[in-house]
Amino acid sequence: QVKLVESGGGLVQAGGSLRLSCAASGGSFSSYSMAWFRQAPGKEREFVATISSGGSRTKYADSVKGRFTISRDNDNTKITVFLQMNSLKPEDTALYYCAATHWGVAGSEEDEYDYWGQGTQVTVSS
Repeated sequence: QVKLVESGGGLVQAGGSLRLSCAASGGSFSSYSMAWFRQAPGKEREFVATISSGGSRTKYADSVKGRFTISRDNDNTKITVFLQMNSLKPEDTALYYCAATHWGVAGSEEDEYDYWGQGTQVTVSS
């Protein structure tokens, strides 16, 4: 059974940092690209960052470039993907989703991704 479980969200002041984690199990995730998306209240879900299966290729939304870093830990039994978020802004407040696709390299479109987690809430106060 494929499962993506996010954790690490919370309430932080503007300028602070948070590190999100996504634990992936039940599939061949070591060969999958992984990504983070987010959805703010009243807005559509948007791409944040993606990382290739081997971890060598990353892509970021312009709004988070230079502040967020995506990384992954490819263990044989469980894959963990991280999103280090620094210099957080109130506009980063959203529900953050982890996603996975069987493609080794993927982009920023939601329909490229096959599996989704339930999300973890990030709230940045001003």
